[in-house]
Amino acid sequence: MSKRTAAKHKIDRRMGENLWGRPKSPVNRREYGPGEHGQRRKAKLSDFGIQLRAKQKLKGYYGDLTEKQFRRIFSEAERLKGDTGENLIGLLERRLDAVVYRLKFVPTIFSARQFVNHGHILVNGNVVNIPSFKVNDGDKIQLNEKSRQIPIVLEAISLPERDVPDYLEVDHVNFSAKFIRTPSLDDVPYAVIMEPNLVVEFYAKN
Repeated sequence: MSKRTAAKHKIDRRMGENLWGRPKSPVNRREYGPGEHGQRRKAKLSDFGIQLRAKQKLKGYYGDLTEKQFRRIFSEAERLKGDTGENLIGLLERRLDAVVYRLKFVPTIFSARQFVNHGHILVNGNVVNIPSFKVNDGDKIQLNEKSRQIPIVLEAISLPERDVPDYLEVDHVNFSAKFIRTPSLDDVPYAVIMEPNLVVEFYAKN
């Protein structure tokens, strides 16, 4: 469904990590970077490089967000009370495309974005076609009646490689779910270590 079927693999190779824990990730076969110079010994990263990498990992994980999109989310996280890094994760996980991905209605975050764009998702009974739409605690998410037999949906639900996190409640028989609460970093089932504190440090210095 997604036009960017290879995008997730490119991001994995660029980061040198299997960001989504996918069994077909090229990193599972070779850990070096892409291109003819990919096997060269990597230079030790500076503090700036480490912080930049942490930002790139988060941006890539949520569908390779643009810098403008990501910076806007970060700015909102800064305005909220509490830890900015935790707020950032909470806002990213409240994006409708991220919720649809977490619910296993689609196999990838990229297909989740397109799925939402095409009007397949209802939030509290209303069609929402904006991937960045923020879901609130207690919101009900469901698939349109006409979307429930789409092969990609049935395939995603059956995939054993991901579990639905406990801050979401899902009924795959009726294709409906509930966003119970905004998660903290420890609640989110990342396949790799994410360090939003380094993202905070990056923007504090740049």
